Formats: sequence, structure tokens, C-alpha cells
Amino acid sequence: MKASAMSQVMNAPRAATTIYPILFVASLGHFINDVTQSLLPASYPVLKAGFALSFAQLGILTFVYQVTASILQPFVGWYTDGKPQPYSLPFGMACSCAGMVTLGFAPNYWVLVLGAVLLGFGSSIFHPEASRIARLASGGKHGFAQSVFQVGGNFGTSLGPLLAAFFILPHGQRGMAFLAILAFLGILILSGLGRWYQMNGQSLRAPAKSGKKHKALSLSRIRVGIAIAVLIALIFSKYFYLASFTSYYNFYLMDRFGLSERSAQLCQFVFFAAVAFGTMIGGPVGDRIGRKKVIWASILGILPFTLVLPHASLEVTVILSAIIGTVIASAFSAIVVYAQELMPGRVGMVSGLFFGFAFGMGGIGAAALGVLADRTSIEFVFELCAFLPLIGLLTILLPNVED
Repeated sequence: MKASAMSQVMNAPRAATTIYPILFVASLGHFINDVTQSLLPASYPVLKAGFALSFAQLGILTFVYQVTASILQPFVGWYTDGKPQPYSLPFGMACSCAGMVTLGFAPNYWVLVLGAVLLGFGSSIFHPEASRIARLASGGKHGFAQSVFQVGGNFGTSLGPLLAAFFILPHGQRGMAFLAILAFLGILILSGLGRWYQMNGQSLRAPAKSGKKHKALSLSRIRVGIAIAVLIALIFSKYFYLASFTSYYNFYLMDRFGLSERSAQLCQFVFFAAVAFGTMIGGPVGDRIGRKKVIWASILGILPFTLVLPHASLEVTVILSAIIGTVIASAFSAIVVYAQELMPGRVGMVSGLFFGFAFGMGGIGAAALGVLADRTSIEFVFELCAFLPLIGLLTILLPNVED
């Protein structure tokens, strides 16, 4: 972006209209953040062979990373609701950069765990404030803004398997340290975004608090609590199921269909690209037809496809994975914005809670499914997880909070 254009954006004091350049920069930061995060599971074949790891050890590695990434997020969001920290964004990216270097030069399993912890810290610091910036720049298009922000992360996640296939697999573990240059680039970009937030955050937050009383304010604390619990259950269903793809889909394809590591990584890229596409359409569709309808369709709607996938041929498996990825991904933006509307004024805490819980469920799911895979088989894991979307029936308990 040219200096004059950046100056105009930085001096824009109001969110009456959507501030697209800021949304783009926030999404770009999310892209870089999630590229670094996705390289850990994408490099599992290399790490498994190099350190003679079991599936359970891989699951524990994912668990440590994702629980670290999840446990701090609600607290970061709660704290920054009252005391915004614009430069926490580049600091978080610096933690991720250190994690990449640590993973690239780790001599043993426990140093790998340390690298995973650093990655987790970086992600936990990044998401609450970046999500808040996306909402402030939305101009009222909250679902759209959350989708734009999310899709950057999803594209970053989808790029991980490609980088692993064409860079880490040929060059080995050290390739992860070299790719830390992406995180360094992210530090520079997020420093600029933090400066914009420092200059304009105060004037943007004030208009966001004005306007007519939101429908959710008429709900009792019990109703709000039940709704939040339902949304958390839906996140559990979504991310426990996604954990089977994120950590074990490439092993499933290699075990069941005899694919090479590179071919399996490419198939995983198809799934992650579908997730990115689904994320992009979920927010705008929710703005138009209502977020509750999107939640209904995206969680329960994938059940027929998840039930068929474990019994399909390779070609049909890839197609089904793309359908599942597209549909299930449309839920997250809708869930986050719906939760923000349930608790007005708690954008950071809500964002941290749901991003954090999503990471936590992914970590717990990866660990539990890794142990299950060691004791049974990868194929059994996918057969069992196919029933998780039934939890989507709980959506019936959500109140209507949209005007």
C-alpha cells in the first residue's frame, strides 16, 4: 500500500462505512499467523519419521499447542476490552516466529513441545485484538467483516500442506526455521496495523456503542448462558470433527488408499481451500438471511456427507471432503458474531472465548483421536467422528436475537 493511501486510511476516524483496507490488512495478518500455525501439523510426517513418534505423541504435541493457544485467549480478550493493546499484535507474531525457529532446530521431542507452546502463545495473543479491529472496521457488516478476517486465516491454514509438500518434505525439519521469515514479515505488517488502531481505535469504539437497544439485551442471564453453552457445544462438534482432518487426514489417505506423502498433502490442501471458501461465504450469508439459519445448515447439514465419507472411493472422498469443508466452515463467523450480539460490549472476551475454545477443542480432539488411532485405526477414527454433526440439533435452543 502506498504511503499516501496508508495515511488516508490511518486518518479515517469513523466506521460509518466499511474500511476495506484495514479489513484486508487484518486478514493478511491472519493469513500469515495461520500459515505459521498450520506448518506444525502439516510437518507431522517429517517429524514422525525423524523422531520416531507415535500417533499419541503427535496428538499430545497438537494438544499442547492448541491448549496453549486457547487458554489465554479469553483472558487476553477480557483485558483488552478495557485496556486495548494495539502493539500486542506484532508481539504475538514475534512469539510465533520464535516458535518456528525452535521447531526447526529442535533436537528432541521436548524441544518440539516448547516450539509448539511458543506458537500457541503467539496465536492466543493475536486473535482477540485482531478480531476486534475487524469488527470496528466493519461499518456494520459484522458477518462480512468476520468472514474477511477469517478467510485470511483459512487460506493460511490451507497453504501449510503445500509448503510442507514442496518445501519441508524435500528440505526436512530445518525448512520450518527458514519459513520463520514469514512470521518476521507479519511482525512488520501488524506493527502498521497496531499503529492505525492506536490512532483510530478510540473514535471507532464510541460510535459502536451508540444506536438502538439490541434485542439480546432483553434476554435474561440464564437465556444468554444457555445460548452460549449451545454455541460452545456446536464449536465442540465442529472442531473435534475438524481435528480428524487437520492432524490425521493425510495419514488416512496414505493408509487407506496408499497415497504418497506429497499426494496426501495435496488432497489435504483441497480440504483446507474448501474451508477457506466456506468461511468467506458464511458471514455475508448470515448478514443476509440470519446467522441462526447458517448455524443450522452448516453443522447439521454436513451429516449425510460425513457418514458416507469413510466408505467412499478416493475420488469421492476428495469431493466429499471439499463439500464438508465448505459447509462446516460457514458456521464459525456466524457463531462468533451471534455470540458477540448476545454479549454487547464484550467483543474481545467473546472473540477470545470462541477462538480459544475452538483451538482447545482442536487440541483435545487431536490428542484423543491420536490415542484412539493407535489403539484401533485411522479409518475407525473417521467412522466414529462422522456422527459428531448430530450435535447440531442443539441449535433449536438458540433464541432469535437478530432484528
